[in-house]
Amino acid sequence: MKRDDLVTDWRTNRIQAALKGTNPMVMAELPGGFAVFGDVQFLPGYSVLLPKKEVGALNDLAMTERTAFLQSMTILGDAIQAICQPVRLNYDILGNTDHFLHAHVFPRYQSEPAEYLRNPVWTYPTENWTKAEYAFDSQKHGPLMAKIAAYLRQG
Repeated sequence: MKRDDLVTDWRTNRIQAALKGTNPMVMAELPGGFAVFGDVQFLPGYSVLLPKKEVGALNDLAMTERTAFLQSMTILGDAIQAICQPVRLNYDILGNTDHFLHAHVFPRYQSEPAEYLRNPVWTYPTENWTKAEYAFDSQKHGPLMAKIAAYLRQG
């Protein structure tokens, strides 16, 4: 399999790839899911929590699984807070575009333009999600990913 096929493969089903150990964005396995570094980094440290099984929504999990997922989401937030020192964190569970449970954890920075900082991250221009300059690059973003991963492994 060519490298491009591997990239396409893990992005096709991020949860299955995390379970198989083939999702290169996984930083740590937590009790309620997998902490993964974001594909785009216009807000440095942006990460996502994936559940340990494929479900459409939080309510599809048993109560103990929901609790573990939400607690793990905050543990991921603790790591981002400690490493990135943002002014605040935004947590977001939507499921509108990707129809599987996942939680976004966005660090928010004082350096952001005021019109974006006071609003949800989704008000940023659409290009921020597709610009090459913000795409994950292991040379550019790998050290930050490694620091967050190390924090998560410390427990």
